Amino acid sequence: MQKVWSITGRSIAVSALALALAACQSMRGPEPVVESNIPGNYLLNNSGPSIAEQGYKEYFSDARLIQVIDQALANNRDLRKAALNIDKAQAQYRITANGLLPTIGASAGVLQQDLGGPNSSSNTNYNVGLGLTNYEIDFWGRIRSLKDNALDLYLASASARDSTQISLISQVAQAWVSYSYANAALDIANNTLKAQLESMRLNQKRFDVGIDNGVALSNAKILVEQARADVYNYQTQVLQAKNLIDLLVGAPVDQALLPREKVTKITNAKIFNTGLPSNLLQNRPDIKAAEYQLSAAGANIGAARARMFPNINLVGQLGLSSNDLSNLFKSSASAWTYGLNLDVPIFDWGTRRANIKVSETERAMVLADYEKSIQSAFREVNDALAVRKNIADRLSSTKRLYEANYKTYTLNLARFRAGIDGFGMVLDSQRWTYAAEQGLNQLQQAEINNQVELYKALGGGVKANTTEVIEYAPSSADKFEEKRAEHPDRKPNVFERWFEKHNSQPTNGK
Repeated sequence: MQKVWSITGRSIAVSALALALAACQSMRGPEPVVESNIPGNYLLNNSGPSIAEQGYKEYFSDARLIQVIDQALANNRDLRKAALNIDKAQAQYRITANGLLPTIGASAGVLQQDLGGPNSSSNTNYNVGLGLTNYEIDFWGRIRSLKDNALDLYLASASARDSTQISLISQVAQAWVSYSYANAALDIANNTLKAQLESMRLNQKRFDVGIDNGVALSNAKILVEQARADVYNYQTQVLQAKNLIDLLVGAPVDQALLPREKVTKITNAKIFNTGLPSNLLQNRPDIKAAEYQLSAAGANIGAARARMFPNINLVGQLGLSSNDLSNLFKSSASAWTYGLNLDVPIFDWGTRRANIKVSETERAMVLADYEKSIQSAFREVNDALAVRKNIADRLSSTKRLYEANYKTYTLNLARFRAGIDGFGMVLDSQRWTYAAEQGLNQLQQAEINNQVELYKALGGGVKANTTEVIEYAPSSADKFEEKRAEHPDRKPNVFERWFEKHNSQPTNGK
């Protein structure tokens, strides 16, 4: 029997204790304080159940749009990439978690040794066995901290995928609406072109009989060409809107699923409740992703701190060894080795402390990103509410403006045909009427888009149906704090006191 390092009963007990303590030891320290500095209420305080609680199949009212959204969720390349990122993070987590388990490998070999000298002889050794190679005893929680980091990154990637889905649904809905309003703008331009052609025909007749000079006819031709250019422009916009829908869906969309008529209703919701501000933190997956990223950064600190202490590795091998191949598999050929390796860095010129500093700085940066993600989410909701606050009054005013301009245009046209006024008044009123009608069309589109934008900003779109329940797994930081809460009277251990003494940096990194 061969021993690499003699282990007494006491050392075996110490090793067992190390394995037991490894399950609960962590160096990550307290979690940072989040200071998002957000207002306590939204711009419009509608505290009923948030519309984000509705599944998109209940929120949107048009079956064609829901079908297009379903196609996009199945084929969109950005969403597919986000799903692949989840698979990658999951595989990385498995790799890291396997570090807590020993790696056992088989080996076999032949060793030929030639002894020099006048009476030289050779010695041959045959061996086979199973070996435990450099298994790190995670006494200080380094590997567990890396496992926590990998788990948090996996959860962050899953939340990022949900955030991508929300954004995709919003983009598809708005592109679908844009297609209908591009067609509506094209119809307005075509109708205006017909009116301009009729005006030009009248001016041509008046010019031919000598009633008017060529100025009015020339102005009429200018309006015709302007209207014709707008027709070409809106024809381009219709094609571009279709191209955008195809890109978002990831495949050509059947024309029967696209709205040729102007979309005047896109949702079944009648009251656009926002819920409580605290609901936003749970409904927005991008905020959850940032929270997981912050937890992952905290786990990195634990791994960096654990490197300040000795690294303990267990090695061993069990097998058969013989100088005679025929005796290799006999019981007398058994051989085994076992031992512990202790790696104690003494002088590293501050490298390990610098790594801790890097980890703490990175967490402070991630904390800033997390706080900004909360602030950005509240701003997006309030921006959508700011539009919604005055959109009805703006629509009423713009509609009255269009009607007044159209009435002025019809009066001026009648006076021109009666020979009372010249074509200049008709020219001006035509321009104003056309601009007011296109402005009304754009504002109506903005109202529909606002309903989509508010749903997105509040975090709607993760669920297909309202009855579904979305639950986010706790982060490693949540689990760590839960363990701390279970033992409120727990005093810092020797390692935590050591770090408190040698690292006085605030926990929030500021």
